[in-house]
Parts: sequence; structure tokens; C-alpha cells
Amino acid sequence: MYDINALQELLREPKEVMITTHHKPDADALGSSLGLAGYLKKKGHRVTVVTPSDYPSFLNWMEGNDDVLVYSAKNDALVQRIINESQVIFCLDFNNLSRINEMGEYIRQAKGTKVLVDHHLQPEDFADLNFANTSAAATAEIVYDLIKDLGDGNLIDTGIGECLYAGIMTDTGSFRHPSTSKNVHLIIADLLHIGVKTSDIHRLIYDSSSELRLRFLGYALKDKLVVLREYNTAYIAITAEELKAYDSRTGDTEGLVNYALSIEGIVFAALIIDRSQAVKMSFRSVGDFSANEFARTNFNGGGHKNAAGGMSMDSLENTVAKFESLLPLYKDKLQHATVR
Repeated sequence: MYDINALQELLREPKEVMITTHHKPDADALGSSLGLAGYLKKKGHRVTVVTPSDYPSFLNWMEGNDDVLVYSAKNDALVQRIINESQVIFCLDFNNLSRINEMGEYIRQAKGTKVLVDHHLQPEDFADLNFANTSAAATAEIVYDLIKDLGDGNLIDTGIGECLYAGIMTDTGSFRHPSTSKNVHLIIADLLHIGVKTSDIHRLIYDSSSELRLRFLGYALKDKLVVLREYNTAYIAITAEELKAYDSRTGDTEGLVNYALSIEGIVFAALIIDRSQAVKMSFRSVGDFSANEFARTNFNGGGHKNAAGGMSMDSLENTVAKFESLLPLYKDKLQHATVR
């Protein structure tokens, strides 16, 4: 339930606060977490940001990054202690506890007040306070609005603003996705006013590729791109060996699926990657074809209507075969998808 008064009362006195976000955090996940952390620290709260996995190095510039605790088997006991001692636990940019791996059950059992701040579809009912807004472009947008609604907009400085801007910029596809609302532009105007250098953030995120990442990108587009015109679909499948050959690091495949979607006439795209432990999938669509429905129905996934993820415990070869075999079932929707 969206209850700003309850949140204000919860945060009235300084507390032990933990903030966490989803596995393999992107700019919105980390940016919203660190932006919120910066604000709460200004209010006198003792804040620990814990991520369930590592994240791309091109996000390391964010204010507060040096204090982030990355969960691993080696610090499991420490993370459990932090969770158990936290009076408030903020869950940002995910809405199902399975998205934070081992930490999920620890938080489910925690006695602290759980606060969900998210913009994905079909949330799990685990939070005490719910600030989910599926019409928001990014979780960072919701965090910005919450700080303003709490009457503390004046506490948003350039460091906090840069984190929130990164989340909004990336989750709107540099402001080109349909989720880019009037509210988004008004927020960005405010962030510009307080001195956020937007071009610098864009460069830090998008212009920090290694040479090997660019060569991997060229290889993927030249040799791995499959276009199925009959279904207005394109996909890229990457093996574990190919990732290793290009020394792929966390974040190196981010955005790759969008190249497949950018082909004229394509309304549905997939990136299918063998991550050894499982095959991970990213789906993107345009118009009224729901990537979220496809992911939820067929690959134990979900997300947004036009951007979703999934996974398979089968081999890469069998997963690709299953993906292709499903397309005839969606042929009519794919051929007649409304894109405007």
C-alpha cells in the first residue's frame, strides 16, 4: 500500500537500514539504491547497501559505491547479521525475493520492516510497505518522488542526483522508451538545475567499453545474429565458450539484445546466453507484443511489458530449439503487432 505517512513515521528517528537490489544490478538498481542511501544518511540513518552479486565496472563512479557490500559465500554470516539487525530493509528494483538469490529467504524471515520500491509487473506479496508503481519509467524515478513527497527535495545534491539520473537515463533507453513521461522530464530538469552533468554520466556508462567488448559485439552481430522474418523476430545465442574467448565481464552483454530489436520490421528480440549454471534470457519487444507474457509463460521469467528476462536449466541448444518452436504459437500476434 502506497502510504507516505507510514514511511515518514518509520523514518522519523535514525535507524539501522539495509538497502538491497536484484542480482547483477544495472544502473537503475544500483543508482536508485545509492541515491536512496545518500538521502537516508543525510537524515541520520545508518545505512548499508548490499548487492546479491557483482555489477558492471562502468557503474563504479557512483557516489557511495566504495561502501557497497557484495554478497558472497565468504561473507554470508556477515550479511545475515546485517539483515537480522536491520530495523528497515528497502528492496529496490525487484519484486520477487527469488531475484536476490540466497538473500531472499534471509530477508523473508527478517523482523525488520520491509519496504518495496519497484516498477515491475506482478509483485510478490512480501513487503510491509509497498511503493510499487508499474507506470514509472525507473525505480530511480520513484525514489526521487519519494524523497520529494517526504518533504526533503532540498537534500537531493549532485551526488544523489547523479545516481538517480543514471537509473532514469538507462531504463528509459536515453529517454526514447514510451515510459518517458512528463514527470521524467520534470525530474531531469530539476537534476540539471542542481548541477548534474548529464553528458558526463552518459559517457561514463556508454563510452567505457574495453577493446575486447567491442570485438565481442562485432562477433555477436556478424556471426550470431539470427533473423526470422516470418515471425518478425531476431535473436542472438551465446555459448559459455564464446564468453570465455572474449574474456566477457559483468555488463559486457548489456544492451546487446537491443541491436537485434533495432532491425527494421523486428518486433520481438531475444538474447540467450549460456551462463554455465543456467541459460539466461533477455527479451525485448515493441508495441503491443508482450515480452513479459512470453517470458512468464515459457521461461519462468517476467519484468515489464516490453522488456523481460527468463531462464532455462536446459542446454543452450535445447533452449534455443524451444524458443524457436514457440514462435509459431505467437505468429499472428508477431505479424500483426501494433507498434504505434
